[in-house]
Amino acid sequence: MCFCLGILLLGGCDMIEYHPYDLDIDGETDVNRRNIERIETATYRKEEIRFAVISDTQRWYDETEDAVEALNRRDDLDFVLHTGDMSDFGLKLEFEKQRDILSGLKVPFVCLLGNHDCLATGLDVFRKIFGTEDFAFTAGNVRFLCLNTNALEFDYSSAVPNIQFIRDEGDHVPEGVEKTVVAMHAGPFSEQFNNNIAEYFHYYLKEMPDLQFCVYGHGHNVSVDEFFDDGIKYYECSCAKDRSYLFFTLNSNGYTYEVVNF
Repeated sequence: MCFCLGILLLGGCDMIEYHPYDLDIDGETDVNRRNIERIETATYRKEEIRFAVISDTQRWYDETEDAVEALNRRDDLDFVLHTGDMSDFGLKLEFEKQRDILSGLKVPFVCLLGNHDCLATGLDVFRKIFGTEDFAFTAGNVRFLCLNTNALEFDYSSAVPNIQFIRDEGDHVPEGVEKTVVAMHAGPFSEQFNNNIAEYFHYYLKEMPDLQFCVYGHGHNVSVDEFFDDGIKYYECSCAKDRSYLFFTLNSNGYTYEVVNF
């Protein structure tokens, strides 16, 4: 009996189309850095920032294409945040397909690491296509912290979430930043999060300039929670299957939030 790895063409064991651990990336790499440059340039000194949040597009390619079409119909959008789980199995082809669909957006986008994105060699693929799993950027006067919170996938052996990264961001706030928004995949008190340090994590987020709110995905639901009873809300975005996204507007009056169905 013959054994084959990968996806087979016509069932022939000598015709392997794709190896599951392939790291030879086809197409654009370093996507987040390139798009961050676009975001920071386009929003420089802008007084009102508008962005959408999508999440958990894994395996729902048609729905993701529909989300891109819906977002492209807007004329009031600065950028899109994807809060993770582009893949189901951490396969290169999944990331490449999602990247190519999202590249159809008229505005720049950045992608966070999800727990499914860590499977197999997914972490290595994510790093090649999108970049580091903890990163930050500035839009207008708002600092966006994008964090890896998938502690379970790292066996609690790495700094997840990376408190030192958050502290360094707090110690080196770019000039002109007045507010902060935090994005992550798994929210506090989920099974993925390192809940032993949840309070500690939130404490250092609040050390950032004027923390407005946090956004996350993972649960495949829309919800709004105040996990730490201090007025800071955590907004959960649903999965692509549910055909909705979150839309936020930040300006000198604060922020507004809505769930948009498409």
